Amino acid sequence: MRAIRGAITVDNNKRSEILKAVKELLTVILESNQVKLEEMVSIIFTATDDLDSVYPAVAAREMGLDLVPLLCFQEMKVKNSLEKCIRVMLYINRDCPLDDIKHVYLRKAVYLRPDL
Repeated sequence: MRAIRGAITVDNNKRSEILKAVKELLTVILESNQVKLEEMVSIIFTATDDLDSVYPAVAAREMGLDLVPLLCFQEMKVKNSLEKCIRVMLYINRDCPLDDIKHVYLRKAVYLRPDL
C-alpha cells in the first residue's frame, strides 16, 4: 500500500470554488500517478477552519469516486499556517518504490513542500 499526498488553496470560502479546486487537485494526482479506480483504498481530506461551505469529499463523489471510502477532517490550527487550504491523502494498493509516488501541491500550497 502507498499513500499520495497533495494540497491546494482557494481564494474564497465558496462551495463552487472549493469543489473546483478539489477536482483539479484529484485530477492531477490521479493522472500524475496513473491511479486506477480499483487501486484506490480510501481518501482522507482536511480543510483549514476558514473553509466550511462544503465537504471536500463532495468533489470526489461528483468525479465518480462513489465506491471509494472518503473522510473529511478539520486541519489542526497552527499559528501562521497556510489559510484556505485543502489537503488530501489518497491511499492506493500498489507495490512500488516510494520515490515512484508523485505528491502534488498546487497554488499557494507549494509553500508546504518546497522540496518537491
